[in-house]
Amino acid sequence: MNAPSLIDIGVNLTHKLFQEDLPEVLERARKAGARQMIVTGSTVEGSCQALALAGQYPGSLFCTAGIHPHHATEFRTGSLEALRALAGNSQTVAVGECGLDFYRKFSPRGAQEECFRQQLGLATELGLPVFLHQREAHDSFAAILKDVAADLKAAVVHCFTGDPSALATYLDLGCFIGITGWICDERRGLELRKLAPSIPLDRLMIETDAPYLLPRNLNPRPNTTRNEPCHLAHIGRTVATIRGMPYEELAAATTANARRFFGLPDATTN
Repeated sequence: MNAPSLIDIGVNLTHKLFQEDLPEVLERARKAGARQMIVTGSTVEGSCQALALAGQYPGSLFCTAGIHPHHATEFRTGSLEALRALAGNSQTVAVGECGLDFYRKFSPRGAQEECFRQQLGLATELGLPVFLHQREAHDSFAAILKDVAADLKAAVVHCFTGDPSALATYLDLGCFIGITGWICDERRGLELRKLAPSIPLDRLMIETDAPYLLPRNLNPRPNTTRNEPCHLAHIGRTVATIRGMPYEELAAATTANARRFFGLPDATTN
């Protein structure tokens, strides 16, 4: 019997950790049910690489085009035009990863906020959904998002790890919520485990954010810290258990949500 079909809405397949064995990584993912994936773009160059990779696997890989807040200082004249050109390709299904990160502070707050606003404007102009990042910046992030939420096609808060107030704000703004292997972490994921049952099923999506955030409760535990999209099913099973629902139902719902959100075609089942 085939594993339930899944969509990994955030995976960094252009990362150097996948350079040596990407075909094998994709095959393991396919066998585990992750038959479609969204490759994250975090810089203009990285978004170009994500699009090139997606082009090699039509129907299975898609991508985003954006500038992560860590790289906001790289946003210069011509950056928006470059992202616009990338977003015009049918394999590009969202603008992002964009948002605010006041935890690492790799870029000044002002630069992050301007870069974020520009990308939200681009998404509104092109009628594309946005793939969002927020860490330790909720108030500023929510304020900027509120200004444009009514004009956005759709938005997903990637790798949500916030508190009840943040979740309520994002749901009120119409956002979808992306859950990663953070929920599998017995140290940091306790708050998320409490909140997961309160996320409406029709707003929930799952992701690995590989090669980051390897689920800590994998058994047996891999001999590497590299996360892979083949672990998406484990994340889905964990979320289903926490929500008290059958895994197959969770898989069907999150896959349907992702397909509708990103406008993806049906996946092959072979």
